[in-house]
Amino acid sequence: MWLWILVCCLAAGILWSLYVLAEIGSVDRNPAASRDYPETADVGIVLGASMWGDRPSPGLQERLQLALQDYKDGKFRVFILTGGLDHPDYRYTEAEGMANYLEANGVSRSDMILENEATSTYENLKFSQEIMIEKGYESAVIITHTFHGNRAFEIAKVLGYSNPGLSLTETSVLKPTQTTFREVLAYSKWKLDQAAIAIGWK
Repeated sequence: MWLWILVCCLAAGILWSLYVLAEIGSVDRNPAASRDYPETADVGIVLGASMWGDRPSPGLQERLQLALQDYKDGKFRVFILTGGLDHPDYRYTEAEGMANYLEANGVSRSDMILENEATSTYENLKFSQEIMIEKGYESAVIITHTFHGNRAFEIAKVLGYSNPGLSLTETSVLKPTQTTFREVLAYSKWKLDQAAIAIGWK
């Protein structure tokens, strides 16, 4: 009997992983995942990723390079940089590290709003939405990696973003196997969180 239960659990785990992999890949079919936006958005929300000491990690730099290009192309007017402190010994939050990087690449601090508390994608988008409401901003482009885009878009829709755009970059610096495994776990946690939100537990 226990062997049968184990086999069923393993089969369920495999099927769930295949489903999540399909959902992660479905971002390419999402009409929001286009850089041909119909009009300039109020803000470009750059989702944080790890810092390497005082500077953004290579993966975070990929997001920042995409954000810079979108900003120069007039895809949005103001950056919202979101991400908290990775380690107590670090001098800068993810948002501060991103701001330093963008300033070094010619962006005025007046075009940046920093959100320094978020520790997850859900908090990135929730806290950024609170800033948008406070500042009177209505439209947003969410900037992140392709593997992360579908989860970010789902979270934004649950939070009530109005037709959020996605601007996504492929990665050439992150390890595919490790990245995919982490995203499967993160997406699975998000679906549990989504269920909790639906029944009022979160």
